Amino acid sequence: MRSIKTVVIACTALLAAVAPWRGGAEHFQATPSDYAAKLLRLAAGDTLMLEPGIYRAGLRLHQLQGTPDKPIVITGPAGSSATFLAASGRNTISILNAAHLVVKNLVLDGQGLPVDGVKCEGHAEWAHHITLENLIIRGHGNNQQTVGISTKCPAWNWVIRHNVIEGAGTGMYLGNSDGRAPFIAGLIEHNLIVDTLGYNLQIKHQQPRPALPGMPNEKSATIIRHNVFSKAQGGSKEMARPNVLVGHWPLAGPGADDQYFIYGNFFYQNPHEALFQGEGNIALYNNLFVNHAGDAVRIQPHNDTPRDVAVFRNTVMAKGAGITLARREGDPPYPQLVSANSLFANPPLHGAAMEMNLTGSFDQAGDYLVRPFAPLGEMDLRPKAGKGSKKAKAKTHFEIYPEADRDFDVSLRGADVVGAYAPEKKGLRWLPVLEIKPPAGER
Repeated sequence: MRSIKTVVIACTALLAAVAPWRGGAEHFQATPSDYAAKLLRLAAGDTLMLEPGIYRAGLRLHQLQGTPDKPIVITGPAGSSATFLAASGRNTISILNAAHLVVKNLVLDGQGLPVDGVKCEGHAEWAHHITLENLIIRGHGNNQQTVGISTKCPAWNWVIRHNVIEGAGTGMYLGNSDGRAPFIAGLIEHNLIVDTLGYNLQIKHQQPRPALPGMPNEKSATIIRHNVFSKAQGGSKEMARPNVLVGHWPLAGPGADDQYFIYGNFFYQNPHEALFQGEGNIALYNNLFVNHAGDAVRIQPHNDTPRDVAVFRNTVMAKGAGITLARREGDPPYPQLVSANSLFANPPLHGAAMEMNLTGSFDQAGDYLVRPFAPLGEMDLRPKAGKGSKKAKAKTHFEIYPEADRDFDVSLRGADVVGAYAPEKKGLRWLPVLEIKPPAGER
């Protein structure tokens, strides 16, 4: 007869062979030659640290699922010296049915091929709680449908921050053209997206949402803040697109009352289209808009209609129209207001629901702002002392919106003033330039 100790040892060995138990998170070091095999071993809480080098087999993130307190982390070294080269026939980072996943500190080189940099695949059922951080995405400008970051399945609670996307066909395309891949409760912050053929960023309109486990059903918001969006170079004239476009939420049911909070961004130049276009429920505030070629802001129907709209405390310079608020004839009324903006455009305002804005022509901007026509890095859109400031008591209670008490430079602004900057500011943390806008504590 075998002893109890012998039986226990045998059973333990069998269990280890069938389903090895891991007592804690593991850290794997990986190189271009072995990373694909180690990727298959990742479980909740694990970190895959990629060494510097050239990675040629893509990053297949299928069925990788961490947990809220134990995400799976895949990272290159600080300084982004782990470079993934695109290959024909596959997207470089492919995401399918993944959750609680962090990907950071990588370079994605598209090599001019018609493949996306990061793609949540269209045949995925969902992808949620995905963080993309400190990625450099370049060489994805094969055509306007080649995208830096794309989601083509239901996606929620994504964080996309501190990424650089240069010269893509489209910078970020979140959702699908038929409205059946909703992008919900996202945070898009401190990114630099420049010189795209089409949109720097588009978030598609949404059809009624599918019922999926864990998908938010309560009212939520997608936040777009402190990004730099520029089409100063390039841009398709034949298929012209705004720098940023946000579509409507579901017209009824879960998500119908969701909102966009869009603040603290720098929108710069578009030779063929407006800087921003939106519909649905939008709060657009504390942004800088500069377009020497055309329009700045259009709130207008695209796939449906503007609904609950608040556009306030922006500074706008545009050779074309400044802010346009338009609705289809016969649309039902929604709360809409354009208030407390500092606008220098031709014309500054067009539409209804305008109050307490400071307005002038494009050429008059220099009469009111410090250095509006200086080159980037020197351009200063603060109001001149005693000239570019105006008291503005609006009907909207701005304090209901996140960080509305802060100006573009993240300083306390004081109440009842127009434009993106607090009045009488003595210095700036950051002058607008085509680089990542740093968080306030890092300036």
